[in-house]
Amino acid sequence: MRYKIAICDDMEEDANYIAAAVHTWAEKENILVNTDTFPSGESFLFQYGEQKDYDILLLDIEMNDINGVELAKIIRNQNDTVQIIFITGFSDFITEGYEVSALHYLMKPVMEEKLFQVLNRAVKKIQKAERSVVFSANGETRRTAVSEIICVEAFAHSCMVTTAGYSFEVKWSISAIEKMLSEAAEGEFIRCHRSYLVGIRFIKSISKTDITLDTQTKIPLSRKHYKEVNKAFIRYFKGESQWDS
Repeated sequence: MRYKIAICDDMEEDANYIAAAVHTWAEKENILVNTDTFPSGESFLFQYGEQKDYDILLLDIEMNDINGVELAKIIRNQNDTVQIIFITGFSDFITEGYEVSALHYLMKPVMEEKLFQVLNRAVKKIQKAERSVVFSANGETRRTAVSEIICVEAFAHSCMVTTAGYSFEVKWSISAIEKMLSEAAEGEFIRCHRSYLVGIRFIKSISKTDITLDTQTKIPLSRKHYKEVNKAFIRYFKGESQWDS
């Protein structure tokens, strides 16, 4: 796979340095990349209007027109899978980074070794999002992207798998599906009830008795699983260790 990476920084020297470092990393890791540099948030948005296929964004926060955080919020409203990495000379925006599920926060001057580590993490997350699992349903073998599975509901002798685009029934136990999804995407799914398994990325809110999904669907949350689900939800969307320097 070739990764498309955008670097947005109004300091040309900094942008060129980051671009060169990205290509050094790509050569070292034997990874194919295309990089585009942008001198402002506005110039990036103009390009993004035509090409929304970027995999990784390296955004300077202190830009004159649209700062990096504002730009990231605009992008997140349209794309929840692109990996966002902030680059800045200040540490005042850490909490705002949580709002856009940023992968990391790098301080200037950026050290190549630290940048390489973060880029490796970004690639791993992208690859995880691309993983698929195979179900046997209605006499067919169906390949399903893990990132599209919203929830699984267990019945007496089968389970209903609901994805972003469709639902289908499989003659599997919910425990078997839970094990398969855990192996394919560890930390992406959580058991919230003896009859329900949910994709954490699709959780909108949690109460003491139920979970509301992005689709506005409510599914039950048992008292037994409440603490574990709440902890997993916070960990997933805030990233407990992603802001280390």
